Amino acid sequence: MAFFGIGTMLYVSLLIINAIAILNEDRFLARIGWLSNSRQIRDINTGFQQTYDQNGYGVVQPDVGVKARIIDLISAVRTLMRIPLIVLNTAVILYELAWG
Repeated sequence: MAFFGIGTMLYVSLLIINAIAILNEDRFLARIGWLSNSRQIRDINTGFQQTYDQNGYGVVQPDVGVKARIIDLISAVRTLMRIPLIVLNTAVILYELAWG
């Protein structure tokens, strides 16, 4: 009986992060309507129409849906994890070649 160890969890998480990082916005995400906020057209005056908290705590943020959070997560992974993924994938490949 095989156990689900830490090494297996690391491999699975690395594969999932790789899968998120290679998603193409034009071929996959735009086709299902999941463009990131930076690619969508914004109105020029949206910054002037923000509502402020009456208690003085700053701008009231509207409740963001799950879809918008997933889109932001995909965009963040593609932006922030590019160089670390190259290093991690290289290390895993070298480890597998050496100790298989």
